[in-house]
Amino acid sequence: MPTSSKQKMGSEAINLQLLERTIGHAFGDTGLVTLALSHRSVGKVNNERLEFLGDSLLNLYIADALFRQFPQASEGDLSRLRAHLVRGETLAQIAQEMQLGDYLLLGGGELKSGGFRRKSILADTVEALIGAIYLDSDIDHCRTRVLDWYRSRLDDLSLNQVEKDPKTRLQEYLQERGQSLPDYQVVNESGQSHAREYEVRCRLPGITDVFTASASSKRKAEKLAAADALRFLGVLDDE
Repeated sequence: MPTSSKQKMGSEAINLQLLERTIGHAFGDTGLVTLALSHRSVGKVNNERLEFLGDSLLNLYIADALFRQFPQASEGDLSRLRAHLVRGETLAQIAQEMQLGDYLLLGGGELKSGGFRRKSILADTVEALIGAIYLDSDIDHCRTRVLDWYRSRLDDLSLNQVEKDPKTRLQEYLQERGQSLPDYQVVNESGQSHAREYEVRCRLPGITDVFTASASSKRKAEKLAAADALRFLGVLDDE
């Protein structure tokens, strides 16, 4: 097993070798992998720019793979499948499978609060690693690595298994009835920069009830609020 994230990986070559075997890429520039594993809590030199790059590449690779795998799928189906594969929950699962939490470089506060287990941090690290691999190699090699991480998920994927998210279902429900789209507003933000909480309010045309939900991102809060609206409309069953 690799050593704990409490130790700096730079001086632990055996850990780097184990990580490289796990992800399927040997870095020519080891500074890139160290940067990819550096959460913003460590300081200004962190993985956020690599995360930005990796997110764009991931969407490209998965979109291309789905386009080829499902030649009869509609644009909406492809978008829904891609959203399922690139969402934070899926990325965090991939990170856990690769035991990335053992390699994370975290600031003291995140380390004490268990940041190496936090799904959002793990998901961001996967995206940062994609960006690092791309910069260390080329777009085709990076694509091969990413699709290898996703191979079992792509092989098991079907058009019927991924349901539309609540926001999409609510939008389609209203459009089918010739009504205006729902209005989402962020009514409150709280928490520290690395652990923000967003409260979102959803209003529907012609309905006085307001549907409010909170989550760690605006998108998640909007989906939760939309789910409440769908339950109110009788479209979604109570869990």
